[in-house]
Amino acid sequence: MGNDKFEIEARYSISMGGMMIQGSWRALMWIGLSELCALSLWYSASVIAPELIDLWNLSPNSEAWFSASVPIGFVVGALFSAYFGIADRFNARKVFAISAFLGALLNALLIFADSSFIGILLRILTGITLAGIYPVAVKMLSEWFPRKRGLAIGILIAALTLGSSLPHFIVIFFSSLSWKYVIICSSVLALFSAFVVSVILDDAPVKSKRLPFSLKVLKKVIKNKPVMLANYGYFGHMWELYAMWTWLPLFMTASFSTYSPEIPHWVIGLSSFISIGIAGGIGCVIGGLISDKIGRANLTIISMLISASCSIMIGFTFGQYILLTIIISIIWGISIIADSAQFSAAVSEIAEEEYVGTALTFQMCIGFLVTIFSINLIPVIQRMIGWEWAFFILAIGPILGTITMFKYKRYEFRNEKV
Repeated sequence: MGNDKFEIEARYSISMGGMMIQGSWRALMWIGLSELCALSLWYSASVIAPELIDLWNLSPNSEAWFSASVPIGFVVGALFSAYFGIADRFNARKVFAISAFLGALLNALLIFADSSFIGILLRILTGITLAGIYPVAVKMLSEWFPRKRGLAIGILIAALTLGSSLPHFIVIFFSSLSWKYVIICSSVLALFSAFVVSVILDDAPVKSKRLPFSLKVLKKVIKNKPVMLANYGYFGHMWELYAMWTWLPLFMTASFSTYSPEIPHWVIGLSSFISIGIAGGIGCVIGGLISDKIGRANLTIISMLISASCSIMIGFTFGQYILLTIIISIIWGISIIADSAQFSAAVSEIAEEEYVGTALTFQMCIGFLVTIFSINLIPVIQRMIGWEWAFFILAIGPILGTITMFKYKRYEFRNEKV
């Protein structure tokens, strides 16, 4: 048995000085493609929110629940999955494929929803299925990249970013048709994702050993100061990220319409896709490359300072030249996500091996809980003082995150020395 294991490991020889398993880049391509397609479910309903608001006659309170429904479902699903160790007890590819299939089905059922209660419930359930996609994709990737994951995780987050913004691109083609085509298209993409992972993607030759989530182990995470500093930086990052992704398209709609009522709808959709998806994808890859050279903390500090500046400046472009708004939006889109993967990488590098899984799960769950508050705060501020000042509040997150990552730097330096 020992010889067989040795032969398997030799066959999948470690290349590039023991840093990469043979075939890992092919696996990354399929995992990234699957992530891109499946994550189109996240904002599939948000891009057609005006139509759904009219259809379901949503009240302001219901609109808030609608905006927060997917993050709520994701947090519930992530806690459930991690606590019971679903991804560790079952084949990760199958968990991903089943989750993508169920997500596609639940998303498609929106077509038949005739009330806000059913619609919001379906979005929450869709969020739960996404918890079996994003974290599981990270797990599969970690098995294919046992070391030096910075660039690989960056590429995966780029796929997540493109996938999340994909509905903005889809709506360009169906803006003149029924909103149902957007829902159908995103569900088809999720089904394709399930097919790729279950049929085309192979299992990693070497399995990682990760412990399931435990409340007892969680105490060790909370007492680990450098891990919590990295988490605090992540929480500040998340305060800004999903609120920007959610409301920037609506900001652009209002801003462009104020500048010129004749602006075609597809221009807004394309601008949103470029600012969030294309720019974000580029930012993830650049962040992954640079972080290995200048350090996780330095990369996150630079990114958060730039994104905080953009969240303050973007309001001053409201109703002004469209090109100026798009330029700042693209810079914001690049900087706001460039550091995302590095917070998880930092925790995985500095936490004790026995509770790395719990630390990452804790980081992700609290981070997405934070997004629920910031997402719902933006429309309140917008109604009170207008779009010009609505995004100011988002700068608080990256500013506080920058402070904590400055404190984290000395622990990162010690870890590198060891």
